[in-house]
Amino acid sequence: MRILKEKRVRLYVKRIDQTHEYISGNKWYKLKYNLVEAKKQNKNTLLTFGGAYSNNIAAISFAAKENGFKSIGVIRGEEHLPLNPTLKFAKEQGMEIIYISRSYYRLKHTKEFINNLKEKLGDFYLVPEGGTNGLAIKGTAEILDSNDVQDFVCCSVGTGGTFAGIISASNDKQMVLGFSAIKGSDQLEKDIGSWVDECNWELISDYVCGGYAKVNTSLIEFVNDFYSAQKVPLDAIYTGKMMMGVLDLIKQDYFPRESSILAIHTGGLQGNKGMSERLEIDLPIL
Repeated sequence: MRILKEKRVRLYVKRIDQTHEYISGNKWYKLKYNLVEAKKQNKNTLLTFGGAYSNNIAAISFAAKENGFKSIGVIRGEEHLPLNPTLKFAKEQGMEIIYISRSYYRLKHTKEFINNLKEKLGDFYLVPEGGTNGLAIKGTAEILDSNDVQDFVCCSVGTGGTFAGIISASNDKQMVLGFSAIKGSDQLEKDIGSWVDECNWELISDYVCGGYAKVNTSLIEFVNDFYSAQKVPLDAIYTGKMMMGVLDLIKQDYFPRESSILAIHTGGLQGNKGMSERLEIDLPIL
């Protein structure tokens, strides 16, 4: 890549999207200890939340089936038929899909909301939206290993669990950059700060491209050009925005000369198919 030679920096991509075919990327790490805990508590059902194109919904539906659990996905918004590829996949794995209004969905963190679900659905092991909790952060801390000694570590950020785990696993000579996929990151920044003690991190919100699950022409062109040139598929919700941000910061001389950068490919490629169909655009589809 010419810009890397010009700016004299080295860029590496760690492809944890290849960890598992269906429990993609960071979701594998987030679920690792949650599955252990669910079994320890003798739970038979996993319940989680998500939007209609959620990586979390897709991953948990498969993980539940593979590990002998039932699964329930509480989906934000109304049902639309035919089902998009994400929800169709989840139902094929045996997940029960429940749709709720967007206003009611906002109450999902309340005790009353969870108790109401248990009254209607029976007991379950709760995996939060995006899969982020203390056990998820314990898992995502294993994404970095002893070979990952680059000066900068970059990853996309949704709920912040993957970012927090990577921060906790980083060394004191590294700077960890999180590229937010959502608008309005003040609360997200507070959440991350409550999960980690380290100060070697920064949350960047300049590449959200309109907000969560929003895209623009520049992003679509970037994702497709990157795939054509590097043969590395990116998704339009998370990793595409991160990589676009990393390369833009390289152009702006954000990274010192001779520095090394590690970009974490956190997966999420399953979402490209549904987004391509919904918006009638072309994105890399595996």
